[in-house]
Amino acid sequence: MKNYTRQDILRIAEEEDVEFIRLQFTDMFGNLKNIAVTANQLDKALDNKCMFDGSAIDGFVGIEESDMCLHPDPSTFAILPWRPQQGKVARMLCDVCHPDGRPFSGDPRYVLKRVVAEAKELGYTFEVGPECEFFLFNTDEHARPTTETDEQASYFDIGPLDGGENARRDIVMVLEDMGMIIEASHHEMAPVQHEIDFRYDEALATADNIMTFKLAARTVAKRHGLHATFMPKPKLGVNGSGMHINMSLHKDGKNLFEDKADPNGLSREAYYFIGGIMRHIKGMAAVTNPLVNSYKRLVPGFAAPVYIAWSTTNRSPLIRIPAACGSGTRIELRSPDSAANPYLTLAVCLKAGLDGIVNRIEPPESVDCNIYNMTDEERKALNIEHLPGTLLEALEELKKDQLILNVLGEHIAENYIAAKEDEWQRYRANVSEWEIQEYLYRY
Repeated sequence: MKNYTRQDILRIAEEEDVEFIRLQFTDMFGNLKNIAVTANQLDKALDNKCMFDGSAIDGFVGIEESDMCLHPDPSTFAILPWRPQQGKVARMLCDVCHPDGRPFSGDPRYVLKRVVAEAKELGYTFEVGPECEFFLFNTDEHARPTTETDEQASYFDIGPLDGGENARRDIVMVLEDMGMIIEASHHEMAPVQHEIDFRYDEALATADNIMTFKLAARTVAKRHGLHATFMPKPKLGVNGSGMHINMSLHKDGKNLFEDKADPNGLSREAYYFIGGIMRHIKGMAAVTNPLVNSYKRLVPGFAAPVYIAWSTTNRSPLIRIPAACGSGTRIELRSPDSAANPYLTLAVCLKAGLDGIVNRIEPPESVDCNIYNMTDEERKALNIEHLPGTLLEALEELKKDQLILNVLGEHIAENYIAAKEDEWQRYRANVSEWEIQEYLYRY
């Protein structure tokens, strides 16, 4: 994140021959939107005078209150490397506001900013490092996405087995050109599945970076004749795409989760944060796993969490404590998937963790064996519950968790739940290919 001033942006735009500026914002489902203005309108945009019809965006406002305003965040100014180098195109991420300047409660970026401000009042800074997974599938002769590939690569494979190596390299280079620090990239477990990890940062910057990453991945992939998808489970029988969230709280420049005297290296605040996440994870699921398809990833046998437990020694539970110690001490939440809205996801994670700290919520004992291999009786004896199994179950849990509803706010909560219930009903009414194969010839 750069501390650009208004004058910095005007100067850079002139020096770099920027002709178009995309004013980008995110809807409640995590879809990036934008309005493009020319360079001669940049002054107006920086004066927060760019208006748009909010009624045209699902879940925003009705036609009777449709005028909304974009407030660009100067720190997010970046030139898009894949656009022409004469008459360049830049972007700024924006907050959505009412015409009188009040923040719009339906803006996911505002939701995260509000919870980050709560943490700041307690003296905390929320640091986050995501692990973003995605698939690179072939496109057909009309450039439409498919789920087809001839690749058979797996975890950490290299070219020529890794058929997406060049596209992934170009994605990383584009992200670095836009100012992001990429720590690692590699082929994931399933064929044509990839992961790119960027450096941890404060929560708002991280959510902004996730949105930038998704845009860059899709754009670069298309130039390679591929389609980048963040759909959690696009193919039967292979691992789905997660977005593991590595989290820590910092206070006075120190990692608040570190305690060298503790056997696990964790402070009391870290334990309470885990307790808060575990208490609210069912209510969070409709946000962290927002699609009908999300719950086809959260099944046993494909390296995704199913049970609500934590551990320092294995990867089967919901929450893992990575081996890094000292300033790298962190909590890894493994359930969120790549389709999640990053602003809402980080907001509910932070608020749940803060609830754990404020109310001193103790987590249960860690489970340091493979939970998938345990019997139902063994899990029951340890009071190990499971995550919601469908989007419908997740929505019912969300309705019962007042803390998570309060994070979303009345506007987003009502519109989000209504939209997701409609998604579930449309899915329920659909006749799938599985049903045809299973029943058509038999009954």
